Amino acid sequence: MPHILLKKHKLIDYYDNQDSVKTKIDFIAKSSRDTKIGLSCENKEFLFSTVDRDGNDLIKLDNATRVTPVSFMQNALNDYAKIVNSEVLFSNTTSIYNKMEVEELYLKNIDYFAKDFKTNKEIWVEIGFGSGKHLLHQAKENPDKILIGLEIHTPSIEQVLKQIKLENITNVLTVNYDARLFLEFLNSNSVGKIFVHFPVPWDKKPHRRVFSKEFIEESLRVLKIDGSLELRTDSPNYYEYSKGLVESFKSYPSSIKKNQDLAVVSKYEARWKRQEKDIWDITISATENSLSKEIKGDFKFFDIDTSEEDIKTIINKTQTLKKDFLVNFEDVYDIFTNNKKNGLLIKVTLGSFNRPVTKYIIIQNKKARYFQGEPIKTQTNILSHNYINNILSDTKQ
Repeated sequence: MPHILLKKHKLIDYYDNQDSVKTKIDFIAKSSRDTKIGLSCENKEFLFSTVDRDGNDLIKLDNATRVTPVSFMQNALNDYAKIVNSEVLFSNTTSIYNKMEVEELYLKNIDYFAKDFKTNKEIWVEIGFGSGKHLLHQAKENPDKILIGLEIHTPSIEQVLKQIKLENITNVLTVNYDARLFLEFLNSNSVGKIFVHFPVPWDKKPHRRVFSKEFIEESLRVLKIDGSLELRTDSPNYYEYSKGLVESFKSYPSSIKKNQDLAVVSKYEARWKRQEKDIWDITISATENSLSKEIKGDFKFFDIDTSEEDIKTIINKTQTLKKDFLVNFEDVYDIFTNNKKNGLLIKVTLGSFNRPVTKYIIIQNKKARYFQGEPIKTQTNILSHNYINNILSDTKQ
């Protein structure tokens, strides 16, 4: 990530000279452990962190408030150096400062699927696509379908994106996100196939497995009639575990096959076959249309009547992990603008235990809001928000 090392300088808690630079400084926020700089530019708000580095100031983007493209943050860092008029001791904001940003058509973040994704085509989903051989094969064989590939291993994503470009494949979208949560963003009855090929068995941490009762239920919701969820595994433990789960859905047709050959084989599968290792395929199919999924609730805050000192006390002693969500208050900061204290900035991790998100909450004039906008609307995020809302307003659970 871009950053700059500046000679020690005095922090400025407000700057709005639009004639000189595009970036504004809106506030500084201080806690006992950390200092943040609140900035905005072109209707985007974000935070910089300042870290002491051998008596100088390292200025870098707070990762939880990352803004794209990279050149945007490079510009903001360079603007900041001009505003504080400090000597730049080191910078990595110029090496690609003037390079054109390459628009990545086939790599999407989760916000895209939560807010912008629309298609009239049938969707196929592959979870954990690895080398991408199967994903790309299905895309080429089924040009009328949209293939969505989920993968959390960045090199695998980069490899697939290169192949998409080389082979001029236009019906694949990739996303780095937890499969156990992703299906929530897809419409009911919109998916033809879901492939889960050779997932990590997680024998010692079974709670991390993709397959679960809840995952199968969500798969059946998004699948069209006769659409299928297909598991392929070489793990005897995972096979037995998944077989038991699928058999509990007695009203849905399922099948089990052993050592069947597919049209495309990964190098690992080829090795396992040479070793005469068993491979199982478990399939379960949808038989009826599902109702649209409605997530009830919103991210509005109550008016905050609790004093700032009481909020700090409550936050410092509140860490919550429940069955359906988690809330972890990480830090609380005093906000200063024009040398006056005028609110609090709260850093909190919330949402699903499997894929939590870190957000900041600003409290000023008895009003609270999420810095950089609301979290993605999921059921776990709504539950987390409701809990936070009650904490901040000192309402009984």
